[in-house]
Amino acid sequence: MAENTELTESAARAGAAATPLRKLRDAKWLLLAAAGSLGLASSVYGMPASVAVAAAAALVVIALLAPRRDSAALASPAEDRRNQRRMWPGTGMKATVDALSLPCFLVDGRGITRYVNAVARSRYASVRPGDPVSFGLRAPSLLEAFDRARSQGTAERIEWAEKVPTESWFEASIAPIHLPSANGSTASGGDPDFLLVVIRDLTEQRRLERMRTDFVANASHELRTPLASLTGFIETLQGPAKDDAVARERFLGIMLDQANRMRRLIDDILSLSRIELKAHVRPDTQVDLAEIVRHTMDALSPLARELELEIALTAPKGEVLVRGDRDELIQVAENLIENGLKYGSTGNRIDVTIEEGKPSGWCLSVRDYGEGIAPEHLPRLTERFYRVDVASSRAMKGTGLGLAIVKHILTRHRARLDIESKPGEGAKFAVTFPEPAVAVPDRQATRVAS
Repeated sequence: MAENTELTESAARAGAAATPLRKLRDAKWLLLAAAGSLGLASSVYGMPASVAVAAAAALVVIALLAPRRDSAALASPAEDRRNQRRMWPGTGMKATVDALSLPCFLVDGRGITRYVNAVARSRYASVRPGDPVSFGLRAPSLLEAFDRARSQGTAERIEWAEKVPTESWFEASIAPIHLPSANGSTASGGDPDFLLVVIRDLTEQRRLERMRTDFVANASHELRTPLASLTGFIETLQGPAKDDAVARERFLGIMLDQANRMRRLIDDILSLSRIELKAHVRPDTQVDLAEIVRHTMDALSPLARELELEIALTAPKGEVLVRGDRDELIQVAENLIENGLKYGSTGNRIDVTIEEGKPSGWCLSVRDYGEGIAPEHLPRLTERFYRVDVASSRAMKGTGLGLAIVKHILTRHRARLDIESKPGEGAKFAVTFPEPAVAVPDRQATRVAS
């Protein structure tokens, strides 16, 4: 500790000794000019040498006693701003921005993107350093908030929604940054040197809120009928049919059917809610569509035999690779083929085809030869709980959510569902995936016996 104190004191003494020398060095040109003027006056006008020496000594004393002004303080505003720019590498701003777990951009006062952290680069590839921020972020409300923060020098916080490719919600915080000047002071007013833009994705939070609301509304509506039926049969068994064995067996069978219907409704509502929660996140894994369809056909073969129908598959021999979630695509194939079996039972077979779509991509189609669907029903088939024939749907143990689930899964996969049908000619449901199809020359047909 004593050694550190001595070092500190010696450094202080060295600094104090260096101050007069620094002042003389800063004023050397002024002193030289004054000394030259005094020498000229002494030789030309006969000024006494003692007077010239005294005047020179006075100038030296004035130079030593005069307060020293920092050169940075004499700099012009433009030079001061350049000094601030030179301070950018040493401010630690890049390290701070990189440490954030949210997409973050640093934009200068002219609206030019200066830095983008790793999270933002992965989610907003269109935002590049050197380009105006408006090139990569096209949300009008966000750009308006950015302009307000830049012109007023105040922090802004804004939320906005986007409809394409899926409905999403975002929140942005925009904060002006004033860098310290060369003398260490920080200006709070005036135009900011930089603006920090941080974006947070609110989609999952909003979808959770909507999921809770929709679940309560749908559950209360659809579960009311089977619940009322169960309540009525329980009261009957407790009262008039208490000792009627035949009625008890019949009522218990109906109650079991109603309970199973409630279970199917709850399962489908929960499944639909989970799919909606992930609708904005597109799957990024490769799956074999042909293998998924064959797996689904094997699972539905008992139902096909029960209904005395035949499922014919036409597909490439090799793999049919699409980008998607395997479990969700199994659900799509299962719903479409099961609907074909149930509502096309007046025909004798179901045709399932995997082929190259038009203009590109793979196309999975399921065609039945049943009664068909009237044109006025086609636009509403994918609505929740919409049924062409309520009695027929309940007899087939349908919940009215199958095609709604298919639509939401395909929306997440950026795929398209087309429905074609005419009364008396059956119906065709075609799913087209956006990925380019790899041509496979040979095709084979697989049949599941009735």
